[in-house]
Amino acid sequence: MLDNHQKNIATCIHLSTFCRFIIPFGNFIGPIILWVTNKEKSEFVDAHGKQAINFQISILLYALILGTLTIPFFIFKIFNGIDFIDFHGFHDFHINIGKPSPLLYIGGGLGVLAILGFILELVFIINASLKARDGELYKYPLTINFLK
Repeated sequence: MLDNHQKNIATCIHLSTFCRFIIPFGNFIGPIILWVTNKEKSEFVDAHGKQAINFQISILLYALILGTLTIPFFIFKIFNGIDFIDFHGFHDFHINIGKPSPLLYIGGGLGVLAILGFILELVFIINASLKARDGELYKYPLTINFLK
C-alpha cells in the first residue's frame, strides 16, 4: 500500500525537472538527487525516478539530434554568397531577405518541431506528476530506457 509520502516524493521527482528554468542542468540534478536518496525506500519511487531520468536523457538526445540537423541549414543559408576560396572580407557579403531558400524552410520547420516537442515535454511531465500523485505508474512516451 502506498502512503502519501511516497506519492509526494514521486510527484516531486517529476516536477523537479522544472528546476532547469532556474539552475543549469536542473532537469537532471533535481530528479537524480530525489531518486538516489529515496529509491531504497520504495519501489514506486524507484520506478518513477527511473522514468523521469530516462525521459530527460531521451529529450536531451532528441534535442542534440534535432540541433545537429537544424544548424547546418542556417549556416549554409547565411554563408551562401561568400566565396571562401577568393575571400576578400565582408564587402561582398549580403543576405537576400526577399527570396528565402528552401534550406531556410527546412531549418524553420525543424525549429517549429523543436518548439512542439518542448510543449509536449511540458505536458508529459505534468501528466506524469498527476499520475504519481494518484499512485499510478506512468511511462513517458518515446523514452529510451537507459536506467532499468
